[in-house]
Amino acid sequence: MLNRGPSARRAIPSLDRLLRLDAIGSLVSRYGRPLVTEAARAEITALRAALSRSNAHDSSHFDEALFVRACAARLAQETRPSLRPVFNLTGTVLHTNLGRALMPQEAADAVARAMTRPVNLEFDLGGGDRGERDRHIERWLTKLTGAEAALVVNNNAAAVYLALNTLAPRKEVPVSRGELIEIGGAFRIPDIMARAGCRLREIGTTNRTHLRDYASAISPRTAALMKVHTSNYAIQGFTAAVAEPDLAALAHKHGLPFIVDLGSGMLVDLEEYGLPHEPTPRDALEAGADVVTFSGDKLLGGPQAGLIAGRAELIERMRRNPMKRALRVDKMTLAALEAVLKLYSDPQRLRNSLPTLRSLTRPLPDIESQARRLLPAVQAALGDAADTAIVELKSQIGSGSLPVDLIASCGIAVSVPGKRRSAAAAEIAAAFRALPVPVIGRVREGTFIMDLRCLEHEQEFVEQLKHLDLEAKGVNSE
Repeated sequence: MLNRGPSARRAIPSLDRLLRLDAIGSLVSRYGRPLVTEAARAEITALRAALSRSNAHDSSHFDEALFVRACAARLAQETRPSLRPVFNLTGTVLHTNLGRALMPQEAADAVARAMTRPVNLEFDLGGGDRGERDRHIERWLTKLTGAEAALVVNNNAAAVYLALNTLAPRKEVPVSRGELIEIGGAFRIPDIMARAGCRLREIGTTNRTHLRDYASAISPRTAALMKVHTSNYAIQGFTAAVAEPDLAALAHKHGLPFIVDLGSGMLVDLEEYGLPHEPTPRDALEAGADVVTFSGDKLLGGPQAGLIAGRAELIERMRRNPMKRALRVDKMTLAALEAVLKLYSDPQRLRNSLPTLRSLTRPLPDIESQARRLLPAVQAALGDAADTAIVELKSQIGSGSLPVDLIASCGIAVSVPGKRRSAAAAEIAAAFRALPVPVIGRVREGTFIMDLRCLEHEQEFVEQLKHLDLEAKGVNSE
């Protein structure tokens, strides 16, 4: 940008003069004057600092073209979206850190319409007066679950909170010790219950809880019985749990509502698609639950949301709770959720139309064929820097959804033999993350592994491999 010399600092033009350059004007047209001014000022400051550190005595000359390119690079970096698409090759289909469920095109189209046009969010088109936003999805939820009524909040933790805050303020709710789960981000059922204003009454033991434990815990202070589905872990061995119909009968005998928190939740029987069974809201309601809560963005394959379905009288009480407004969802979430719920009305087409189910049920031979197609391209991009091989893998449904149930999969393993094996695997992983569309795999035992179960945009993946820069990440360094 500038040859360093005694007069080098004086050779740097003023900011005002630089902003009048035609090339800078093009940047202003693209990014706006405030951002360009900020970038130009930062480049001048960096240049002066570099000159102060230099002892060179060359003749001075300011390179305007180089300065403009530096500003353009800085602006491109600073304005790049923080929320970026990535390739999820981790082997976890519903990856919490990568956004969980992907939306079907129908949901994306519905969100675009809701974002760009006025909509009847809280307007009754029939009566011409104020409406209720939950009604847009309630008819689909009641149809698909068999519930009398339903509502939606911003996630399942909020759903549990609203149910307990409405039905059990300042009272006790017995819960088995084996069901006191912790979900992502260290949010725990006991903490949510405390914030909801009710008191947790722990019963049974970690591995065994009986009906008599619930019965002995019921007192005038009891507001409800609750069962929490342990969707993110499993207790095996010498265990005992109370069936939902028995708990429902006990609760109703004492005039108490029975709440079931399903966590993940699913609206169809996954066994019909060759996947492990997961209880559905309809199962819980038919077993006697008065209220069931579940997520919209996990197995259900929709946007982040907490869904509550059950008896109309109880749902209406929750709807009138002042906290409902604090927990409500916006029009984009409702639009996406309605579009996803509609897909469930046709189970025959659901497998192909819902991305989550499509990834979970993808045939192993298809993944193996894809691995054979991609292996030469990956090896060519790596050159002699690493070895590649096709490997058999086990995909995970989700870290918080059926985490112990694995699905046969296939992928590509990349490794560098030798003493630096572990360090090299981390460097290779970093190089793949630095691609225009970052590739997120996993490092295991000194090997970088890309599980291909969720790879749908194959051509885009291949085309960007030419940008793989192993040198920048130190892979080829000794």
